[in-house]
Amino acid sequence: MSDTPFGFGLPPEEPDDGDEGKKKDQQSGGGQGPANPFGFGGLPGAGGFGGPGADNPLAAMFGSLNPTDLGAAFQQLGQMLSYEGGPVNWDMAKQIARQTVSQGTADGTKDASVGPAERSSVEEAVRLADLWLDDATSLPSGAGSAVAWSRAEWVEATLPAWKELVDPVAERVGAAMGDVLPEEMQAMAGPLIGMMRSMGGAMFGTQIGQAVGVLAGEVVGSTDIGLPLGPAGKAALLPVNMDAFGRDLGVSKEEVRLYLALREAAHQRLFAHVPWLRSHLYGAVDGYARGIKVDTAKLEDVVGQFDPQNPEQLQDALQQGMFQPEDTPEQKAALARLETALALVEGWVDAVVHAAAKPRLSSADALRETLRRRRASGGPAEQTFATLIGLELRPRRLRDASRLWASLTDARGVDGRDALWAHPDMLPTASDLDDPDGFVHREQLDFSELDKMLGEAAGKPDLKKSDPEKGDPKASDPKTSDPEKGDDTE
Repeated sequence: MSDTPFGFGLPPEEPDDGDEGKKKDQQSGGGQGPANPFGFGGLPGAGGFGGPGADNPLAAMFGSLNPTDLGAAFQQLGQMLSYEGGPVNWDMAKQIARQTVSQGTADGTKDASVGPAERSSVEEAVRLADLWLDDATSLPSGAGSAVAWSRAEWVEATLPAWKELVDPVAERVGAAMGDVLPEEMQAMAGPLIGMMRSMGGAMFGTQIGQAVGVLAGEVVGSTDIGLPLGPAGKAALLPVNMDAFGRDLGVSKEEVRLYLALREAAHQRLFAHVPWLRSHLYGAVDGYARGIKVDTAKLEDVVGQFDPQNPEQLQDALQQGMFQPEDTPEQKAALARLETALALVEGWVDAVVHAAAKPRLSSADALRETLRRRRASGGPAEQTFATLIGLELRPRRLRDASRLWASLTDARGVDGRDALWAHPDMLPTASDLDDPDGFVHREQLDFSELDKMLGEAAGKPDLKKSDPEKGDPKASDPKTSDPEKGDDTE
């Protein structure tokens, strides 16, 4: 995380008046005399904030700003304190994310606009990847278009999804800020609570913005974390991050681009043609968030010692984490559902992409293992989200899920494997990941009954013979009933 809270970075260069400005301020007295009515220690130009009063928290917050930057900082602080929106100040989150992106990544890679050649290469890679995937899955293409994004464009396009993920947890913190005070004190402390909620929204906005900005420097597409973050039907890749990803792998840029395009296109197929999947995943996140409790003891301590002149207290509390999963059967079940869902999505993509890439790309095995390790370890941004919302968006059982999907392909074929996405109740569970062979062969004795059950769940008489894009050729058969037409048993 940045050492400069609220995203107030250091100025890019010294003030225009240089040493002359310092002499003028020294002649005016400096320190906390009449020339410094706010008592912030040494104002900019009077030796910076390192002189008397340097321990003032606002001085530490603003850093060595010149007068112009100081005015802008006060204006931003005023906007932050006057914020009256939802639990997260998303305007600030967007601003901080853009600032973080503009600073570049730790390896010195800067963001850059995407040129026509790169856009064309991405479009061609996604188009070819979709052709290859036709042999590896029964799900048709889900990418209506392919786009090449800069990091800044990724931030803009994914913020709505982050809002949906983070707001439920942030709402709990906002409510808890008022609940920790006794009722008789809440009326008297109304303005203070309002200020704290504004500060809390700003703090969350700052932390989320920094995390999104860091993540923008790591991701290679719109589905890297297993959740659909971009607009539906739009396959997106980030050329600058793909180049950084493949720089030390000893693999050609074309193969890296094609392999990553395969993963993005496979995710798009899954989310486009399994209509319940997105709400299922986000619902699992929300269900887990509802079971997270705020550490009221820590929050009470922050509220009891809250100093309006030291807003960094709330930021420190957020960075240390105030969320504790409740140790209840319901919460454990919610976590298991979420982890299993993420693993099944990533495991299916891993298995399908490998089947498509193995015969065509010489580096398929190496790229697969690299991406598996990358997803398993997580980056600093994912760790930040774990601290902020108590949740690690990582598929802990990716390898187990991938083996299960591969075994299903061998035993039931591509159609039989993909038919399991017809309904969430048909998917493997966490215990099935422990015993994949048991799940794979459980229905081997009667495939006709399995097909019938899957067809009823999807609202189609026969998943193998019917084409969801062209209608059902057996729809007129009176022996096969369509639960959506004339069947009022539902």
